[in-house]
Amino acid sequence: MKKQKISDAVIHRLPRYYRYLDDLHNKGVVRISSSSLGAKMDITASQIRQDLSCFGEFGQQGYGYNVAELRAEIGHILGIDKGHRLIIIGAGHLGHALLQNFDFEKVGFQVDSAFDVSPELIGTSIRGVTIRSMDELEDYVAQFRPNVAVLTVPQNVAQPLASRLIDLGIKGFWNFTNVELSSHEPDVFFEDIHFVDTLLTLSYRISRN
Repeated sequence: MKKQKISDAVIHRLPRYYRYLDDLHNKGVVRISSSSLGAKMDITASQIRQDLSCFGEFGQQGYGYNVAELRAEIGHILGIDKGHRLIIIGAGHLGHALLQNFDFEKVGFQVDSAFDVSPELIGTSIRGVTIRSMDELEDYVAQFRPNVAVLTVPQNVAQPLASRLIDLGIKGFWNFTNVELSSHEPDVFFEDIHFVDTLLTLSYRISRN
C-alpha cells in the first residue's frame, strides 16, 4: 500500500489541534464536536475532518470526538511518545531563556545537555541541564545519541555547525539563528524560527486597519 503524503499545511495544523485538545482535556471536557472544535480554532468542521482523515478514522457520528482519546492519538502522530533526545547549542541569552522557561518534556523532548564556547558558562547548569564545552560535542553525541539540536548561535557559524551535527547523526533542527539551513540528506529536517517574520506579519495586519 502506497504511503499517503501529508501536506505541510496539515502537518502545521496538527500542533494546534493538540494544543487546543490539551487545554480542553485539562479543563475536564470529555467530548467535543468537529463544529465546536472548529469554532474555537477558527477552522471549518470539514477542514478538521479532512485533516484527521489523513491519519485514520476518528470520532463517531452523533457523538463527536472523545477529547482524551483524540489528544492521545494526535500526540502519537506528532511523536510525543517517541522520547526524542535533544541538545541545545548556544547557552547565551536565548538558549538560557529556552532552558529556563520552555517545558520540553511536556511535548516529548528530553533535554540531554547544552553546549557553548564561553568559559563563563561551561560547567554551570540551568534547571539541571549541564552546559558543556563544544570540544565535548563529538564524544557526547557518539555516546548518548541525541537526535534533535536547538541552535541559538551566531549566523556565521550556523550552517557549518549544522553540517557538523548532521555528520554526527542529528536528524532534526529547531533553528533560531535567522539563517535558512539546508542539507543534501533527505532524512534531515529543519524548523527555522524567524521572529522578524512574525513581527512583520503583525505590522502588516495592524497597518491595514
